[in-house]
Amino acid sequence: MQIEKALKAKKMPVSSFIKDARDAFFKNKAMSIGFIILFFLIIMAIIGPYLNSYTYFDTHLELKNLSPSTKFWFGTDELGRDVFTRIWYGARISLSIGIAAAVIDIIIGMIYGAIAALFGKYVDEIMMRVADIIATIPYLLAVILLIVFMSPGILTILIALTITGWINMARIVRAQILSLKKMPFVEAAIVMGASNFRIIFKHLLPNCMGSIITTMTISIPLAIFTEAFLSFLGLGIQAPISSWGVMVNDGLYALRYYPWRLFFPAFMICLTMLAFNLLADGIRDIFDPKMAKK
Repeated sequence: MQIEKALKAKKMPVSSFIKDARDAFFKNKAMSIGFIILFFLIIMAIIGPYLNSYTYFDTHLELKNLSPSTKFWFGTDELGRDVFTRIWYGARISLSIGIAAAVIDIIIGMIYGAIAALFGKYVDEIMMRVADIIATIPYLLAVILLIVFMSPGILTILIALTITGWINMARIVRAQILSLKKMPFVEAAIVMGASNFRIIFKHLLPNCMGSIITTMTISIPLAIFTEAFLSFLGLGIQAPISSWGVMVNDGLYALRYYPWRLFFPAFMICLTMLAFNLLADGIRDIFDPKMAKK
């Protein structure tokens, strides 16, 4: 505080990470657009289903496959259900699965990578070879085997997404910590008798947060797309519960005559991936100014 007061008294600019991040956010138009789109999607996922009088399970066969209108903003499907309402209910499922899968991947990956890098030698070698072996498992094969033993659903999707999803995060954290653990502040903590737990969570992982947050921001749209892909193949969310992937699968067969049934869920998937990618680029620029576009 005294340093900041002294700088202000001399009318010198005070620099801080929060101030730099705020300035970078407003200067980076792409990041601002990504944040606005994502904020809109989240708000609509919360309030969207309540903006009209139709519910998620309402079926009216006499109103099936109606084109978008003032009454049905996104049209209706083959059972006369309002596509607008189902889009935002589906957003809840898709966004929740994407965020949950990314968080699980980050937690497992950063702890696994940190332990491997900190202990090094044989521990590092064994742990990373185990990760390499897991990474060689064909993804679709793992999903199919899971479905044989578990019924398709949200839990099965989350397990399938996290079987190998954490490995990339583990490798990134390991690489960061291998370079950090030789720094003087880590060596000082070891000399002072700090426990491995404290060194990992107090000294090493906080200095990797830039890479962790950036990777997490990229992992969320990948998880959303993977869930949509699995649901499209019939290996994910099952009716009557719906996600964007399920709606794309249903709309594909009606593309020739009722294109709106495919267009709206596909557009939402693309919009979400665009928002997260724009946000990830901006976050990368904040945490690593050397990578920022000039």
